[in-house]
Amino acid sequence: MEWKIGDKVLRLVQGDITELDVDAIVNAANAQLILGGGVAGAIRKKGGPSIQEECNKIGGTTVGNAVVTGGGSLKARYVIHAVGPRYGEGDEDNKLKSATWNSLIRATEKGCKSMAFPAISTGIFGFPKDRCAKIMLTTIREFLEKEQTSLQDVVLCLYSAEDFEIFANMMKELSKS
Repeated sequence: MEWKIGDKVLRLVQGDITELDVDAIVNAANAQLILGGGVAGAIRKKGGPSIQEECNKIGGTTVGNAVVTGGGSLKARYVIHAVGPRYGEGDEDNKLKSATWNSLIRATEKGCKSMAFPAISTGIFGFPKDRCAKIMLTTIREFLEKEQTSLQDVVLCLYSAEDFEIFANMMKELSKS
């Protein structure tokens, strides 16, 4: 499913983000940048130890921020580690928007033409998926409309059919406005 935003494209795909052939993928990270389970675990497993080693050198970041490492053995050249909020910690909507926006900035700083996001904070951090979809889709659209960027293709890669459907329905709703 695609959404044209000027001369750029925002796409939804269902699948494994670690298999995508894009310049950068986003890791739904924790503030300590420890690649544990979920998306981070898949990135660690397929990308190899160099990604965690680079994260260890960075040492961590704050909720709402994003940092970049190499992509190790992944198809992507870069991994952007975005720290989303834990549901219930307060000001979660703004923190998720910041994590998304800062990921787009990091990709632009690296000259990326394509990047892929997972549904940030919807796993063990417990963020509601419909709220995540609205915030991430709105933020990406706003960034692509307003900012000078190298990005041409931004992908939201949803692992499950249920997640894909939630994001697809939200994209349909938002693209009408």
